[in-house]
Amino acid sequence: MKPLLLAFLAGAAAATGFQPLGLWPLTLAAFAFLLWLIADAPRLRSALARGWWFGLGHFCVGLNWIATAFTFQAAMPAWLGWVAVLLLSLFLAIYPAAAAGIAWRYGRSDRLRLALWFAAAWIVTEWLRATLFTGFAWNPLGVVLVPTPVSRIAAGIGTYGLSGVAALLAGTLLLLLARRWRSAGAIAGAIAAATLLALILNAPPEGSTRMAMRIVQPNIGQEDKWRPGFEREIFARLAGLSKAGSNEPRLLMWPEAAVTTPLEDERLRPDPQIELEQTRRATTSLIGPGDLLLAGGITVQSADGDTATGATNSVFAIDSTGRILARYDKAHLVPYGEYLPMRPILSALGLSRLAPGNLDFQPGPGPRTIDLPIVGKVGFQLCYEIIFSGQVVDRANRPNFLFNPSNDAWFGAWGPPQHLAQARLRALEEGLPVLRSTPTGISAVIDAEGNVEKSLPWRTAGFIDSRLPLPKPPTLFARFGNLLPLLFAALLAAAAIAVARKRR
Repeated sequence: MKPLLLAFLAGAAAATGFQPLGLWPLTLAAFAFLLWLIADAPRLRSALARGWWFGLGHFCVGLNWIATAFTFQAAMPAWLGWVAVLLLSLFLAIYPAAAAGIAWRYGRSDRLRLALWFAAAWIVTEWLRATLFTGFAWNPLGVVLVPTPVSRIAAGIGTYGLSGVAALLAGTLLLLLARRWRSAGAIAGAIAAATLLALILNAPPEGSTRMAMRIVQPNIGQEDKWRPGFEREIFARLAGLSKAGSNEPRLLMWPEAAVTTPLEDERLRPDPQIELEQTRRATTSLIGPGDLLLAGGITVQSADGDTATGATNSVFAIDSTGRILARYDKAHLVPYGEYLPMRPILSALGLSRLAPGNLDFQPGPGPRTIDLPIVGKVGFQLCYEIIFSGQVVDRANRPNFLFNPSNDAWFGAWGPPQHLAQARLRALEEGLPVLRSTPTGISAVIDAEGNVEKSLPWRTAGFIDSRLPLPKPPTLFARFGNLLPLLFAALLAAAAIAVARKRR
């Protein structure tokens, strides 16, 4: 079988380590096979091609959920979703190709050097994938290790550093196949020692007050959400699930865009203002005395007070009197989902954004910590924003927890569990609880060590009653961010250079 086909199949197999399958040993084995293919490549161009075909298979399988989003857009045919998956994968495969090329160029003559260079290059290329051209950080390699104790290393070197550790584990398998027992043992021993150190240095949570909270999951599918007249059914479901069971003040949490009519509207005409007042009254009626509601909704912007010129995807903090205490606007918007790049050109070709409406959403200022009654300092990450390692917290004003309302109803059966796994990594990295409320699942309470305390299954209506988890002291990664995985990559490269000099 030709090496390029083998690389493609290995990449597809590697994607099974992500949720919902979670076959992480198969991922490590597939990456070890990629390293063998790279080592066997006769020239640089061959190594680049093998890395690229591996990436193509990897992303086509892992990102298959993107195709589901196109089934909810009547303006575009559903089959276009699979074209989108392929086109995105064709581009993203450049990053594994670059890692393969670097590993071959500097480490092809020695399996240990190859493993070290590949891990270093994978860290850097994965960070670049999350950064360049607005970034697409979905499914970093390190997330496959979340079910294992090795994931604790992320508190020190972050997600991209953990991805490097996963690549090193794959390199260990390669070294074992090559009967390089000492080199394989050295890498495995170093990873085991780092894991043990992370567990020993694990600090307990800070504080003692754990207030009552409720996370609501109304099970409203994307096919119904924006249907005209369906807002009454939405409020009915939210009302049934939000009903207070006691007089104790609660933090009540609703999903992204739970309220589909505007909660703030800059248009001054009577009709929008009447609708705005009705929406606020309906929302306030569902909040118990002393409760604080965090609700996903939208704001309509107007430059002239008459015509809508833009919108924001927002989270509103609303007290029991109906006052909007604060608003967080999503900063990291999804291209083609919440706005259409190059709109004049693409709209002329018949393309539209996936979210309904003709107005593009406008970005907010970025991570913010807002001090609110009852709960104190809250950080917000709206949906897709939670996947960007090192970009989720205002480091100058650290919150007590992160609220991550999301609408995963777009993304079929594979997207929601992958999203949850990445939210768990953010909690582990930052030492902060993450609370997720989604319309169709998976809603969850994630503690500051990345453990899921409680969750609601996909496609299930319900609520989670719990106590707010406590934060931990800032982790090493929380203090220094993505500087640490990049330094780890430099250390691996330095080790590879040192091995080469020792050989000589």
